[in-house]
Formats: sequence, C-alpha cells, structure tokens
Amino acid sequence: MPALACCVDAAVAPPGHAFAGDSSLPAPPFSGVPPATTAVATDSSHWSPSLSSDLYRIDAWGAPYFTVNSSGNVAVRPHGSATLPHQEIDLLKIVKKVSDPKPDCGLGLQLPLIVRLPDVLKNRLESLHGAFDLAIQSHDYGSHYQGVFPVKCNQDRFVVEDIVRFGSPFRFGLEAGSKPELLLAMSCLCKGNPEALLICNGFKDFEYISLALFARKLALNTVIVLEQEEELDVVIDLSKKLGVRPVIGARAKLKTKHSGHFGSTSGEKGKFGLTTTQILRVVKKLDQLGLLDCFQLLHFHIGSQIPSTALLADGVSEAAQIYCELVRLGANMKFIDIGGGLGIDYDGSKSSDSEISVSYSLEEYAAAVVRAVRNVCDRKSVKHPVICSESGRALVSHQSVMIFEAISSSACDDVPPMSAFALQYFIEGLTEEARADYRNLSAAAIRGEYEACLTYADQLKQRCIDQFKEGSLGIEQLATVDGLCDMVSKAIGASDPVRTYHVNLSVFTSIPDFWGIGQTFPIVPIHRLDQRPAVRGILSDLTCDSDGKIDKFIGGESSLPLHELEGNGGANGGGQKYYLGMFLGGAYQEALGGVHNLFGGPSVVRVSQSDGPHSFAVTRAVPGPSCSDVLRVMQHEPELMFETLKHRAEEYGQGDDGGMASAAVATSLARSFHNMPYLVATSSCCLTAMNNHGLYYCSEDDYDVVADSAGGGGGEEDQWSYCCA
Repeated sequence: MPALACCVDAAVAPPGHAFAGDSSLPAPPFSGVPPATTAVATDSSHWSPSLSSDLYRIDAWGAPYFTVNSSGNVAVRPHGSATLPHQEIDLLKIVKKVSDPKPDCGLGLQLPLIVRLPDVLKNRLESLHGAFDLAIQSHDYGSHYQGVFPVKCNQDRFVVEDIVRFGSPFRFGLEAGSKPELLLAMSCLCKGNPEALLICNGFKDFEYISLALFARKLALNTVIVLEQEEELDVVIDLSKKLGVRPVIGARAKLKTKHSGHFGSTSGEKGKFGLTTTQILRVVKKLDQLGLLDCFQLLHFHIGSQIPSTALLADGVSEAAQIYCELVRLGANMKFIDIGGGLGIDYDGSKSSDSEISVSYSLEEYAAAVVRAVRNVCDRKSVKHPVICSESGRALVSHQSVMIFEAISSSACDDVPPMSAFALQYFIEGLTEEARADYRNLSAAAIRGEYEACLTYADQLKQRCIDQFKEGSLGIEQLATVDGLCDMVSKAIGASDPVRTYHVNLSVFTSIPDFWGIGQTFPIVPIHRLDQRPAVRGILSDLTCDSDGKIDKFIGGESSLPLHELEGNGGANGGGQKYYLGMFLGGAYQEALGGVHNLFGGPSVVRVSQSDGPHSFAVTRAVPGPSCSDVLRVMQHEPELMFETLKHRAEEYGQGDDGGMASAAVATSLARSFHNMPYLVATSSCCLTAMNNHGLYYCSEDDYDVVADSAGGGGGEEDQWSYCCA
C-alpha cells in the first residue's frame, strides 16, 4: 500500500460522542505510521562546530573577527588575525554577564543587546590605513593617505570618539553632512590630530557654513565641500565677515555610474555634486576674487558597496583627470577625496554580481585607488595628491553585534490517531459533496495518486469552510479537516517545513535596512553550534505588523537552519534561552531605526579584550530606552500619564485592604513605565530603582519590602522609581 495510506488522521471526537459505522464510507485510509515533521535528523554525534561554521558561512563573512570555538559558541577575535587563542571572547559569556541579575554578578540589562567591540574597530582602522600604506609604498606614490569617518554611518558618541582616538596617529578625521553632525565632529576633533581633516559635505545654509568657518578659526583642518554652486556665494560672503580664509572643495558629478540600489546617487543624474560646467564657473569666480588658492580638494562618490576594483578604478581615473585639470587652471589642489564605496562582504561570496558582496580585499581596493591616481597624475605631470576616503560602512560594520533571543516557535501540532467513531463524527456533519471528496481522497491515497490527493483535500477543506461559515459545521469538525489536509500535505512532502521563530526584537527598530531596502545581514545562533540544527525557520518580531519578519537570509536563502527550542524557549516559555546574533550591522542601523509600535532601541554594552578569566571587560553598559522614553519621543508625558492612572487606581480601589490594592497597582504601573518595551523572562525579574546616575538593583527578596513601603504612604517620587529589570 502506498506510504500516504499509512498516515494518521488529525483529530479525535469530543468526549461523550460515539457513532455507529457507516458501511457506505471507506474506513480511514490513513493509519499506521506517523506523519512527516519539519525536523531533520537531530543526532549530533557526527556534528561539530566546524560544520556549523561551514553551514552558516561564518569563516567566509566573519573572518578574521568571528569564529566558532570548541564549545560551539560564536567567539570574537578582537585583534583580527593577530588575536591569540586566549584573547578570544565568547559571545555567550558576554550575554550571561550582561543579562544576569546584579546579585548574581551580572549587570541586569535586558535584551535585545548591542555589543560594541572597540578592539575590532581599532583593528579595522589600522587595517585600512595599513592597506593604503602598503599600496603607496608598492606603487612609489609621492604622497600619503588620510581618511575620514562619515559620522552618518554611526553617530554614537563612543564610536566617534574611539575613531578619533585610534586614528590620531594616522591623522584620521571626520566627515559631517548636517549641522548636528558638524557640531559633534568639531567637538571630537578638538582632541584629535591637528592635521586631521574635517570634511563638510551635504546641503548647506548660512548657519552650516558659519559653523564650518568657526571650526577653521578653532584651528580645525576644515574643508567646505560645495554640493551646490549657490553655496559658494555664502562661503565668500561669510568668510569676509568673519575674517577667515576658507579651504574649499567641490563634489564632482562623474560620468562613471555604479548600477544597483547603492549607486543611485552616482552618475550625471546623481543627487549631489557639481557638473563640469559648474566646476568651471566656481574656478572662474574664485580666480576673479583672488581666492583660487582656497580651492584645494576634489570630492566624488561613486556609490556605496562598489562591487569591483574595475569600476572603482574607472571612477577614480575620471576624477583624477578632473583634479589634474583643476591644477592646470591654477587651483591650489592638495586632496582628492574618493568618498565612500569600500564594501562589505555580507554573505561571504566574494562576488561582484551581488549588492551585498564585493570581490576584493582591503589591499586590492587600496592598490586600485593608488594606481589609478598615480597613473593619471604621472601622465599629466601633476604632483600626487593626498588621498582621502570616507569609508564608513567598512570601518564600523564589524564592531557591533546585535544579540536577541527566540522566545517561542510555531511547532507543528502532534496528530493523535483517529478512531472509526471519531471519523464517523467528522463525516456525519458533511454535505454529500464533501463526503464525495472524502471518498475520492481515500481512493487516491490507496492508489498513491498524490496530486489527486491534494486536489481532493483542498476541495474538502473549502466545502467545510463554506459549511462552517453557514453555521452547519462545528468548530471541532473544522479543526479535524484542517488536520486531515495538513496531514495529507506532509505525507506527500507538499507542506511547508519552515517554522516561525518568534524573536524578542523589532525589525523596524534594530534592522531597518532589511525592511526598507531588503538588505540582508548574517544571522546566526551564537551558541549550540556543536549541535546539528534540527529545523529551518524564519524570524517573526514583536511588532503588530506583517512586515515585521525576517524571511530572507544571506546566500539567497528563504529560511535559516535553527535548533529546537528547549522547554519552549525563554521569556514566558520557562525553558533554556536561545540566542541569535546579527552581525556586520554596525553601520546605519541604529540611526535609521524608528519606534514602530513604540519599541525603542536595544541595550548597549562596550566590551574590550582583557587579560581576565573570561578575556573581556564590560567598560560601559547602557540600558535600552524604557516605555517612558519612547512615549516621550511621541510627545507624551509619562509622569502625567502615571498620575492619571494612579488616581484612577485609588478611585476604584477604595475600601480594598485599606488602599493596599491601589498602591500595588500604582507600583506595578511605575515598573511598566520604567521597563523596556520588550518581553522579560519572568524568572529573571528583579526590582530596579532608577536615579539620576543610572541604574542600581535590589534582589527579588527585597521586592515586598519596597512595595510595602510604597503602599504605606511612600512619596510619589518613590513609587515612580519602581521598575522591573
């Protein structure tokens, strides 16, 4: 008998029901063996961390900063390829340190969590500068490399300050594209190398240009890059009034165009920059005013994620030709700013045909730039300029890891056997047409006609749905036909084996580029990698939005290999927690993230390599925004909201236990206002008090004492300070 005829049906009759058999209907055709499941073999005896590394391509996209250790956990190699074995940092140990309650020597922070890795950032900066140094020496280039970090990629104070500090030996500077970015760049560069560049890009008004000129008065090496021809008049006027001789650059619209989403700002129709005609007018005006010596920098930007060095060299050569022409026209040219575009290999494919990969290394990128500039300048007998780049994505992507937990999964229902009586109960309520579909389904199953089985199962299901809508079929029978049809699909391999894992995260807040432009990032379980993943799944976030899911992964995959949740996962499941990490997301995601459904940003910790027992030290920890914080973003006033609700509780709680019930409600409300919006595991809940200096914690044993003191007439300020970490 065909295998399909050996499956088990999906429902049982309700208690108390028993029916005589009907000889006009066939006996249940599905009996004998269990249905197919979504799981694959779970035997881990022949599995290893190295196999997980291959499965998730960790060595391809993560080298030299991420690997899988012998415990089956993802580990950070903070110094890249120079990292010694004892210096590797286990991500699971970081999560434990951060999320454990303070009485257990943890920090008591809630997930989701961003782990910042300043050692990785330092290594990226040194590697970038080292690549250009090597190229300059190899090609006998007559000047040097001097990069800047575009702060739009990550405006976090400590990231920017780290870049200025780590980059000081290399004269590494900053690029700003707005007034607040300029203010933070000015402040940070006061502690940087005095030769570091402050590149002022973006559209500018009177105030922006004033700030840039003030920066020059403060002895910051500031260059105002013209994005629009009209900006020149404002620069000239203000520089006279302020008594500042400006350094001016111009952004050129190149003919070279980078195809794809990331190249949309390139080419002649690009959003930014001046045409060759406009550049000539700028030169003429500056010459007439005796300011041509102020024109010192040429800037261009082909687009982010430049896929190949061939396209890169083409664009750089075109810009170098313009640079040499400006020298010929009398401009005091010193810098060529090649903009951004140094890409990240998000999927490890090393492909030039993918928008999330690149086909070159840092060294190959630098060599292509230096070679192109040198060749053009040598041909024109022009002195080699200082090469500047605005490599943001490549600099900060690796230094940040987003860690979140899976809290439950949509497991397939176990299907108990169906007795003849249960079958009769199911069939009794069907119309004659539905009974005919059932007969045909049974006959097709016995014959092994799988396509026909699907057809008859779909027809049967639709007829039952119609009957249910008309009120002539009960919900028990509808559930039975759902189970029957699912069983048929599984038995013939037509069902979708992919599960949905519910994660404690907002895609819109933490991975906005996935939702906005379909950008995929490496997502990997950070532990249990010594075990074979048993299922495939997609990730569904906490938001009430159908777009709040991750169903596309690197490598073109529509699902991710995952492990079974132990005890139904964390949060309210009460089982072992299952942690996932999103990698290479250190650029743009935090600044672009919104507060959809009022889910705020994650907690953040800064982790440095140390010589301690766990190889790391948490040097800074910041809890994620509370419910109060995100409410304020939308102009609400949490303190007034709390007062309104507290008075309501007192009004409706009078006479109950002398007001203790209303006091308990007020305490609970205060905790809710101060908690993060994300789900909290009940077992890890502890009382947290907030003050102006941050967080401190008390144990669960102290909860009743503090709550009683609040209920016993404590001040409103005391009640407002109660929250649950």
